[in-house]
Amino acid sequence: MAKALNLLWIRDLSFYDFGDILVCDCFYKDEAKIKIGAGMKKLDKLIIKAFLGPFVVTFFITLFVLIMQFLWKYIDDLVGKGLEMGIILKLLGYMSTQMVPLALPLAILLSSIMTFGNLGENFELVALKSAGISLMRFMQPLIILSGCIAILAFLFSNYVIPWANLHGDSLLYDIRNLKHGFNIKPGVFFNELEGYAIRVGDKAPDGKTIYHVVIYDRSVSTSDKLILAEKGIMEQSPNKRYVIFTLFNGWEYEERGFRPAVSNDFVRVHFHRFQKIFDLSSFAFTRTPIQLFAGSYQMLNVKQLNQAIDSIGLQLDDPGRRVKAEITPHYAFYAWKDTGWLAHAVPLPAHVHHFIETIPDSVLSYVLQRIQMNIEQDDNMVLQIAAQNYKDLSDSIRKHKIEWHRKFTLSFACMVLFLIGAPLGSIIRKGGLGTPLVFAVGFFVVYNVISTIGEKLARNGVVAPWLGMWLATMVLVPIAVFLVYKALNDSQLFNKEFYYRLGKQMRTSIRRFVRWMPLFKRFSLMNRNE
Repeated sequence: MAKALNLLWIRDLSFYDFGDILVCDCFYKDEAKIKIGAGMKKLDKLIIKAFLGPFVVTFFITLFVLIMQFLWKYIDDLVGKGLEMGIILKLLGYMSTQMVPLALPLAILLSSIMTFGNLGENFELVALKSAGISLMRFMQPLIILSGCIAILAFLFSNYVIPWANLHGDSLLYDIRNLKHGFNIKPGVFFNELEGYAIRVGDKAPDGKTIYHVVIYDRSVSTSDKLILAEKGIMEQSPNKRYVIFTLFNGWEYEERGFRPAVSNDFVRVHFHRFQKIFDLSSFAFTRTPIQLFAGSYQMLNVKQLNQAIDSIGLQLDDPGRRVKAEITPHYAFYAWKDTGWLAHAVPLPAHVHHFIETIPDSVLSYVLQRIQMNIEQDDNMVLQIAAQNYKDLSDSIRKHKIEWHRKFTLSFACMVLFLIGAPLGSIIRKGGLGTPLVFAVGFFVVYNVISTIGEKLARNGVVAPWLGMWLATMVLVPIAVFLVYKALNDSQLFNKEFYYRLGKQMRTSIRRFVRWMPLFKRFSLMNRNE
């Protein structure tokens, strides 16, 4: 058995359990005398191939779920606005790129648990350990692969995600500010056209013929118009930039002049056929220049964030200088600051201890009132503005530092979650999507909740930005070390039989203790009597 495992041709391994005997069905070639090194290369290919399949599948499934969550959140802003399919697909592409930092760690965690759980469930890990191959050696190719994924994740987070944030957020902003389509419902006032309120009593099945039309026209500030018609036809122009109402058998009422005026002209006109044209340019989809969003901290890479942090830090280093520059111009003596008057000033008498003693009594009250007014009004307002400016700069530099640390936490999260998932899968020894999915979702929820709490604490200034962003990693690293240690020592941490035997031993010990309790009491009474 050992010779077969040492010289096995590792390609497709299948193990069969016959009672206490484990049989390995493998390709074996005595003639080739395959060396262990070649076998290890085959083993590396086997484990990488077993990992990549679940990783790709779980990554795209997770990404799909996150995109559905985005659609559910913004469904009211997307439906009913006449958006082209290309714009919606472009938005979903940008949003799916932004969601990679959430989908990638979960995919690594779930696929690592599934891979090692399948190997443990099929007793392949047992056979490999019996051949002298340690778990760490078996994990080595996946550790290298996870390191490569972590490096790619950093590059993706540093270069691709800022680009996706810039284009995706600007596109979402324009979509959310876009008005809903020109859709008039019977019995409901339509107020999306600026200056107009339109109501139709009923609509024919063709969608064009309308009845009992009411139009309030406030497009001109100097007149109010009311148009009533029994019937009409609603059509769009060929270029779809205008909608044309052709009304029949109605009245037009107009009050000319400003409302506060006492005497205004009132005009009433009857018509058999009247045409009203409405401009639909406000319903057209227009793009805001993306340069307006380019300065946001979410649109910057590491180099740009460093420059922005240094620039904001220079403004925060000397707040007193800024306050002094804002306050001193409000005092009259500031105009004489650079005139050299102090060198030619008459020296004060010896008995004068304060400059206020030199002010005549006739104007002293007026001077003190002016001083108090400056302090309470101008200076107070200036200080409030300076304090608010300092607070805004502090919040801005915290956000920039949080975004800087976010670039690196994604890469480390991939490595830490792999070091949790791989030993966890070898311990639970369950493949498929059942048990691994439960454990993966549990650990990912813990990671996501701690990350969210740490980020909010850092944004509010409760903790330093580095501590808030690395809090989840610092919590999960000890768990990863503990699980790796347990997996290397073949721990029965999640084995039901282990806990069943432990409970049985505890019940037996409790029964023995209860059985000997009367003897202990009797022995203690005898000692007291003596």
